Amino acid sequence: MKRTVLIATLVVMALTPLISAAQDFVMSREQMIAWTPEWKGERFPDGRPKVPDSILDRMTKVKLADAWSVLRNNGYEWQYEGQWEHVHLDDTTVMVGRAVTATFMPKRKDIDDALNKKGQAEGRLGGRNSWPIDTLKDRDVYVADLYDSFEGGPAAGGNLATAISVNSNNGVVFYGAIRDVEQIVNDVPGFKGWVKNFHPSYNYDGMLMFINMPTRIGVATVMPGDVVLASREGVMFIPPHLAELVCKTAELVQLRDLFGFQRIREKKYTPGQIDQKWSDAMEKDFSTWLNDHMDKLPVGKEQIQELLKERTW
Repeated sequence: MKRTVLIATLVVMALTPLISAAQDFVMSREQMIAWTPEWKGERFPDGRPKVPDSILDRMTKVKLADAWSVLRNNGYEWQYEGQWEHVHLDDTTVMVGRAVTATFMPKRKDIDDALNKKGQAEGRLGGRNSWPIDTLKDRDVYVADLYDSFEGGPAAGGNLATAISVNSNNGVVFYGAIRDVEQIVNDVPGFKGWVKNFHPSYNYDGMLMFINMPTRIGVATVMPGDVVLASREGVMFIPPHLAELVCKTAELVQLRDLFGFQRIREKKYTPGQIDQKWSDAMEKDFSTWLNDHMDKLPVGKEQIQELLKERTW
Protein backbone atom coordinates (compact mmCIF):
# COMPACT_ATOMS: atom_id res chain seq x y z
CA MET A 1 0.00 0.00 0.00
CA LYS A 2 2.79 2.43 0.89
CA ARG A 3 4.49 1.67 -2.43
CA THR A 4 1.24 2.40 -4.33
CA VAL A 5 0.75 5.70 -2.48
CA LEU A 6 4.37 6.70 -3.16
CA ILE A 7 4.05 5.97 -6.88
CA ALA A 8 0.77 7.90 -7.08
CA THR A 9 2.38 10.86 -5.29
CA LEU A 10 5.33 10.88 -7.66
CA VAL A 11 3.04 10.79 -10.69
CA VAL A 12 1.03 13.74 -9.40
CA MET A 13 4.24 15.67 -8.68
CA ALA A 14 5.50 14.97 -12.20
CA LEU A 15 2.25 16.08 -13.81
CA THR A 16 1.73 19.18 -11.65
CA PRO A 17 3.58 21.56 -14.02
CA LEU A 18 1.45 20.38 -16.95
CA ILE A 19 -1.79 20.51 -14.98
CA SER A 20 -0.97 24.06 -13.90
CA ALA A 21 -0.02 25.04 -17.45
CA ALA A 22 -3.22 23.56 -18.86
CA GLN A 23 -5.21 26.08 -16.87
CA ASP A 24 -3.72 28.76 -19.13
CA PHE A 25 -3.63 26.73 -22.39
CA VAL A 26 0.15 27.10 -22.55
CA MET A 27 3.20 26.62 -20.35
CA SER A 28 4.74 29.58 -18.62
CA ARG A 29 8.26 30.63 -19.62
CA GLU A 30 9.63 29.02 -16.46
CA GLN A 31 7.84 25.75 -17.20
CA MET A 32 9.02 25.76 -20.82
CA ILE A 33 12.63 26.18 -19.71
CA ALA A 34 12.23 23.44 -17.10
CA TRP A 35 10.89 21.01 -19.72
CA THR A 36 13.71 21.78 -22.21
CA PRO A 37 16.72 21.89 -19.85
CA GLU A 38 19.33 20.64 -22.34
CA TRP A 39 18.88 23.62 -24.65
CA LYS A 40 21.40 26.32 -23.68
CA GLY A 41 20.87 28.72 -26.57
CA GLU A 42 18.51 31.59 -27.39
CA ARG A 43 14.81 31.37 -26.55
CA PHE A 44 11.65 33.16 -27.61
CA PRO A 45 9.99 35.38 -24.97
CA ASP A 46 7.70 32.48 -23.97
CA GLY A 47 10.73 30.25 -23.33
CA ARG A 48 10.46 28.16 -26.50
CA PRO A 49 13.94 27.16 -27.79
CA LYS A 50 15.05 29.21 -30.81
CA VAL A 51 17.46 27.14 -32.87
CA PRO A 52 19.51 29.56 -35.03
CA ASP A 53 18.50 30.20 -38.63
CA SER A 54 21.95 29.04 -39.73
CA ILE A 55 21.22 25.56 -38.35
CA LEU A 56 17.80 25.52 -40.03
CA ASP A 57 19.48 26.41 -43.33
CA ARG A 58 21.90 23.50 -42.98
CA MET A 59 19.08 21.16 -41.93
CA THR A 60 17.38 21.51 -45.33
CA LYS A 61 20.08 19.23 -46.81
CA VAL A 62 19.91 16.57 -44.09
CA LYS A 63 18.60 13.13 -44.99
CA LEU A 64 15.99 11.65 -42.64
CA ALA A 65 18.00 8.44 -42.28
CA ASP A 66 21.03 10.38 -41.03
CA ALA A 67 18.93 12.38 -38.57
CA TRP A 68 17.23 9.20 -37.34
CA SER A 69 20.60 7.54 -36.68
CA VAL A 70 21.91 10.48 -34.64
CA LEU A 71 18.74 10.69 -32.54
CA ARG A 72 18.60 6.95 -31.91
CA ASN A 73 22.27 6.85 -30.93
CA ASN A 74 21.53 9.57 -28.37
CA GLY A 75 18.54 7.79 -26.84
CA TYR A 76 15.70 9.43 -28.82
CA GLU A 77 13.93 6.54 -30.54
CA TRP A 78 10.44 7.95 -31.13
CA GLN A 79 10.93 11.14 -33.14
CA TYR A 80 9.75 9.97 -36.59
CA GLU A 81 6.31 9.56 -38.15
CA GLY A 82 5.69 8.38 -41.72
CA GLN A 83 2.83 7.70 -44.18
CA TRP A 84 1.69 11.25 -44.93
CA GLU A 85 -0.44 12.91 -47.58
CA HIS A 86 1.14 16.03 -49.11
CA VAL A 87 -0.87 19.21 -49.61
CA HIS A 88 1.78 20.49 -52.02
CA LEU A 89 2.25 18.62 -55.29
CA ASP A 90 6.05 18.54 -55.48
CA ASP A 91 7.52 15.38 -53.93
CA THR A 92 10.94 17.02 -53.75
CA THR A 93 9.67 19.61 -51.27
CA VAL A 94 11.50 19.83 -47.93
CA MET A 95 10.23 21.79 -44.94
CA VAL A 96 12.35 22.80 -41.97
CA GLY A 97 11.32 24.96 -39.03
CA ARG A 98 10.72 25.32 -35.30
CA ALA A 99 7.69 23.51 -33.91
CA VAL A 100 4.68 25.33 -32.49
CA THR A 101 2.53 22.56 -31.05
CA ALA A 102 -1.22 22.21 -30.55
CA THR A 103 -3.26 19.37 -29.10
CA PHE A 104 -6.88 18.77 -30.06
CA MET A 105 -9.34 16.29 -28.55
CA PRO A 106 -12.83 15.10 -29.57
CA LYS A 107 -15.33 17.72 -28.48
CA ARG A 108 -16.95 17.42 -25.05
CA LYS A 109 -19.48 20.17 -24.36
CA ASP A 110 -18.70 21.06 -20.75
CA ILE A 111 -14.93 21.28 -21.35
CA ASP A 112 -15.42 23.09 -24.65
CA ASP A 113 -17.71 25.70 -23.07
CA ALA A 114 -15.28 26.27 -20.20
CA LEU A 115 -12.33 26.72 -22.55
CA ASN A 116 -14.25 29.16 -24.73
CA LYS A 117 -15.22 31.25 -21.69
CA LYS A 118 -11.64 31.32 -20.47
CA GLY A 119 -10.43 32.38 -23.92
CA GLN A 120 -13.01 35.17 -24.12
CA ALA A 121 -11.98 36.40 -20.68
CA GLU A 122 -8.38 36.58 -21.90
CA GLY A 123 -9.39 38.56 -24.97
CA ARG A 124 -8.61 35.82 -27.49
CA LEU A 125 -10.29 36.33 -30.86
CA GLY A 126 -12.00 33.91 -33.23
CA GLY A 127 -12.41 30.18 -32.96
CA ARG A 128 -9.89 28.24 -30.89
CA ASN A 129 -8.44 26.51 -33.95
CA SER A 130 -7.00 29.90 -34.98
CA TRP A 131 -5.27 30.63 -31.66
CA PRO A 132 -2.07 28.62 -32.33
CA ILE A 133 -1.77 30.35 -35.70
CA ASP A 134 -1.72 33.74 -33.96
CA THR A 135 1.47 32.69 -32.14
CA LEU A 136 3.45 31.66 -35.24
CA LYS A 137 6.74 33.41 -36.00
CA ASP A 138 8.92 33.34 -39.10
CA ARG A 139 10.25 29.83 -39.84
CA ASP A 140 7.87 28.13 -37.40
CA VAL A 141 5.98 24.97 -38.34
CA TYR A 142 2.47 24.47 -36.98
CA VAL A 143 2.40 20.91 -35.55
CA ALA A 144 -1.03 19.70 -34.41
CA ASP A 145 -2.25 16.44 -32.93
CA LEU A 146 -5.75 16.12 -34.41
CA TYR A 147 -6.14 12.52 -33.15
CA ASP A 148 -6.20 11.31 -36.79
CA SER A 149 -9.54 13.08 -37.27
CA PHE A 150 -11.46 12.94 -40.55
CA GLU A 151 -15.03 14.22 -40.99
CA GLY A 152 -15.61 17.21 -38.71
CA GLY A 153 -11.91 17.44 -37.95
CA PRO A 154 -10.06 19.63 -40.49
CA ALA A 155 -8.14 22.28 -38.55
CA ALA A 156 -7.43 24.56 -41.51
CA GLY A 157 -8.71 25.51 -44.95
CA GLY A 158 -7.98 28.34 -47.33
CA ASN A 159 -8.25 31.21 -44.82
CA LEU A 160 -6.19 29.65 -42.05
CA ALA A 161 -3.64 28.24 -44.49
CA THR A 162 -3.14 31.80 -45.75
CA ALA A 163 -2.59 33.04 -42.19
CA ILE A 164 -0.18 30.19 -41.45
CA SER A 165 1.81 30.98 -44.60
CA VAL A 166 1.90 34.73 -43.86
CA ASN A 167 2.93 34.30 -40.21
CA SER A 168 5.50 31.52 -40.60
CA ASN A 169 6.53 31.41 -44.27
CA ASN A 170 6.24 27.66 -43.77
CA GLY A 171 3.41 25.17 -43.32
CA VAL A 172 1.89 22.44 -41.16
CA VAL A 173 2.23 18.91 -39.86
CA PHE A 174 -1.30 17.78 -38.99
CA TYR A 175 -2.01 14.36 -37.52
CA GLY A 176 -5.47 14.67 -38.99
CA ALA A 177 -7.30 16.38 -41.84
CA ILE A 178 -7.17 19.60 -43.82
CA ARG A 179 -9.73 21.05 -46.26
CA ASP A 180 -9.75 23.31 -49.35
CA VAL A 181 -6.71 21.55 -50.79
CA GLU A 182 -7.15 22.73 -54.39
CA GLN A 183 -7.68 26.31 -53.22
CA ILE A 184 -4.58 26.15 -51.01
CA VAL A 185 -2.43 24.75 -53.83
CA ASN A 186 -3.66 27.38 -56.30
CA ASP A 187 -4.01 30.46 -54.08
CA VAL A 188 -1.55 30.06 -51.20
CA PRO A 189 1.84 29.83 -52.94
CA GLY A 190 4.63 28.37 -50.87
CA PHE A 191 2.34 26.64 -48.37
CA LYS A 192 3.59 23.18 -47.44
CA GLY A 193 1.60 20.56 -45.58
CA TRP A 194 2.05 17.04 -44.28
CA VAL A 195 -1.37 15.71 -43.23
CA LYS A 196 -3.01 12.34 -42.67
CA ASN A 197 -6.04 12.92 -44.90
CA PHE A 198 -8.37 15.43 -46.56
CA HIS A 199 -12.06 16.19 -45.97
CA PRO A 200 -14.40 18.98 -47.20
CA SER A 201 -15.99 19.49 -43.75
CA TYR A 202 -14.84 22.00 -41.14
CA ASN A 203 -13.64 21.55 -37.56
CA TYR A 204 -16.91 21.06 -35.68
CA ASP A 205 -15.99 17.84 -33.89
CA GLY A 206 -12.67 18.76 -32.27
CA MET A 207 -11.62 21.16 -29.53
CA LEU A 208 -8.23 22.77 -29.00
CA MET A 209 -6.93 21.91 -25.54
CA PHE A 210 -3.28 23.00 -25.41
CA ILE A 211 -0.88 25.31 -27.25
CA ASN A 212 2.88 24.81 -27.04
CA MET A 213 2.70 21.83 -24.75
CA PRO A 214 4.30 18.39 -25.24
CA THR A 215 2.19 16.53 -27.80
CA ARG A 216 2.08 13.28 -29.72
CA ILE A 217 2.20 12.97 -33.51
CA GLY A 218 1.55 9.32 -34.30
CA VAL A 219 4.35 7.47 -32.51
CA ALA A 220 6.51 10.59 -32.11
CA THR A 221 6.76 12.81 -29.04
CA VAL A 222 7.09 16.49 -29.94
CA MET A 223 8.12 19.46 -27.83
CA PRO A 224 7.66 23.16 -28.69
CA GLY A 225 10.85 24.34 -30.35
CA ASP A 226 11.79 20.96 -31.82
CA VAL A 227 13.29 21.28 -35.29
CA VAL A 228 10.84 19.84 -37.82
CA LEU A 229 12.47 18.10 -40.80
CA ALA A 230 9.87 16.98 -43.33
CA SER A 231 10.42 15.38 -46.74
CA ARG A 232 8.69 12.88 -49.02
CA GLU A 233 9.83 10.07 -46.67
CA GLY A 234 8.15 11.45 -43.55
CA VAL A 235 8.67 13.85 -40.67
CA MET A 236 11.39 13.96 -38.01
CA PHE A 237 11.13 16.01 -34.82
CA ILE A 238 14.64 16.87 -33.64
CA PRO A 239 15.28 18.04 -30.05
CA PRO A 240 16.88 21.51 -30.23
CA HIS A 241 20.05 20.53 -28.36
CA LEU A 242 20.79 17.84 -30.97
CA ALA A 243 20.08 19.92 -34.08
CA GLU A 244 23.67 21.04 -34.71
CA LEU A 245 25.01 17.53 -34.12
CA VAL A 246 22.50 16.18 -36.65
CA CYS A 247 23.71 18.73 -39.22
CA LYS A 248 27.40 18.03 -38.64
CA THR A 249 26.95 14.26 -38.78
CA ALA A 250 24.75 14.40 -41.88
CA GLU A 251 27.19 16.69 -43.66
CA LEU A 252 30.05 14.30 -42.98
CA VAL A 253 27.99 11.29 -44.13
CA GLN A 254 27.02 13.14 -47.29
CA LEU A 255 30.66 13.93 -48.11
CA ARG A 256 31.81 10.37 -47.42
CA ASP A 257 29.00 9.04 -49.64
CA LEU A 258 30.01 11.33 -52.51
CA PHE A 259 33.64 10.24 -52.14
CA GLY A 260 32.64 6.58 -51.95
CA PHE A 261 30.35 6.76 -54.98
CA GLN A 262 33.06 8.40 -57.05
CA ARG A 263 35.73 5.90 -56.04
CA ILE A 264 33.38 2.97 -56.82
CA ARG A 265 32.66 4.42 -60.28
CA GLU A 266 36.39 4.81 -60.81
CA LYS A 267 36.81 1.19 -59.65
CA LYS A 268 39.49 2.30 -57.21
CA TYR A 269 37.63 0.66 -54.29
CA THR A 270 35.03 -2.07 -54.17
CA PRO A 271 31.60 -1.61 -52.52
CA GLY A 272 32.78 -3.97 -49.80
CA GLN A 273 35.74 -1.71 -49.01
CA ILE A 274 33.51 1.38 -48.88
CA ASP A 275 30.90 -0.29 -46.65
CA GLN A 276 33.36 -1.41 -43.96
CA LYS A 277 35.74 0.55 -41.73
CA TRP A 278 38.10 2.45 -43.98
CA SER A 279 41.82 1.79 -43.95
CA ASP A 280 44.29 4.54 -43.05
CA ALA A 281 45.15 4.88 -46.73
CA MET A 282 41.46 5.36 -47.64
CA GLU A 283 41.04 7.96 -44.89
CA LYS A 284 44.06 9.84 -46.21
CA ASP A 285 42.62 9.61 -49.73
CA PHE A 286 39.33 11.03 -48.43
CA SER A 287 41.06 13.98 -46.73
CA THR A 288 42.95 14.78 -49.92
CA TRP A 289 39.75 14.51 -51.93
CA LEU A 290 38.01 16.96 -49.57
CA ASN A 291 40.73 19.55 -49.96
CA ASP A 292 40.83 19.12 -53.74
CA HIS A 293 37.05 19.52 -54.10
CA MET A 294 36.48 22.14 -51.38
CA ASP A 295 34.77 24.64 -53.70
CA LYS A 296 32.64 22.12 -55.62
CA LEU A 297 30.91 20.18 -52.85
CA PRO A 298 27.30 20.64 -51.64
CA VAL A 299 28.50 21.26 -48.09
CA GLY A 300 29.79 24.78 -47.48
CA LYS A 301 33.52 25.47 -47.33
CA GLU A 302 33.31 26.67 -43.73
CA GLN A 303 31.48 23.49 -42.68
CA ILE A 304 34.07 21.30 -44.43
CA GLN A 305 36.94 23.13 -42.74
CA GLU A 306 35.18 22.73 -39.38
CA LEU A 307 34.69 19.00 -39.99
CA LEU A 308 38.37 18.57 -40.91
CA LYS A 309 39.39 20.44 -37.76
CA GLU A 310 37.19 18.32 -35.49
CA ARG A 311 37.95 14.93 -37.03
CA THR A 312 39.43 12.43 -34.59
CA TRP A 313 39.92 9.61 -37.14
